[in-house]
Amino acid sequence: MNLSVIGGGSWGTAFSLLMARQGHAVRLWVRESAVLRNLESRRVNETFLPGFPLPEDVSFHHDMDDALRGCDFVFIAVPSPYCRSLYLELKPRIRRRHTVVSLTKGIEEGSLKRMSQVMEDVFDPRDRPAIAALSGPSFAREVASGLPTAVVAAGVLPETAAAVQRLVSGPTFRVYTCPDLIGVEIAGAVKNIIAVAAGISDSLGYGNNARAALLTRGLSETARLGIRCGARPETFSGLAGLGDLMLTCTGDLSRNRKLGLELGRGRTLEEITSGTPMVAEGLPNSLSAIALARRLGTEMPIGETVFRVLYKGLNPQDALRELMSRSLKEE
Repeated sequence: MNLSVIGGGSWGTAFSLLMARQGHAVRLWVRESAVLRNLESRRVNETFLPGFPLPEDVSFHHDMDDALRGCDFVFIAVPSPYCRSLYLELKPRIRRRHTVVSLTKGIEEGSLKRMSQVMEDVFDPRDRPAIAALSGPSFAREVASGLPTAVVAAGVLPETAAAVQRLVSGPTFRVYTCPDLIGVEIAGAVKNIIAVAAGISDSLGYGNNARAALLTRGLSETARLGIRCGARPETFSGLAGLGDLMLTCTGDLSRNRKLGLELGRGRTLEEITSGTPMVAEGLPNSLSAIALARRLGTEMPIGETVFRVLYKGLNPQDALRELMSRSLKEE
């Protein structure tokens, strides 16, 4: 199968390597000229995924038409703030025969729409492709290393999820289908915010009890928002919900947890973000997810507190005291 991967960051690069190992011909689109030159000369993405040479089955492209040529499946792995502009770039090139799969975990700021909804906004309804999302606990470096990973595919239509499952599954990468696209996308976005809180807690030395409480209550408010949006409750106990939340809140490779760790050590947001090209999705998602929760009248105390730490100058230690002193209630 010939397929396109749009986005030369860590996840797009790791996913391209995974697909090539499974026998697919991959056309990887890269926007950054320096990253593209590095890939063309050494076949290694030194900026975002050093240490993993890409095989000859992966070709590198800066021209979008070249990247899409002969490909029916298009996987999009760019940070959520850039997705709409990327979809607009794709729009004149995408047809009904295509299946477009979001690998992005986020909610768009402003519109407060999930990535699949943004696709439906952008792509021509008369020639709209099949739309799906692939999500779950999947650190890019572990996928690139060939370590066992399990995720879920959810589509606007069940047959789309099944098609993605058949294409992507392999010896080290197991894909389940999920009928709940809303829940999968909400879970993928909100877990990034909870991971920032977990990193702050760990940095301040609050211990395992506090981390377990954050994960549990964080999952509760994630599910509350998702259900309010029309998701199924059971989605949040699966790979896209609990699984991804556990990984992002506890794993040392988590960018969002690292962001929280640095905030807990007293560094400013500007200091943290200026030193890395990586995007921690907890930053834009803390704006969009909290705005969505407010619009829907959904209580998200952990999410609100993280938002205030990131953007309103709330001291991390004061944040914990506020959470612990909230009015008592039934679980």
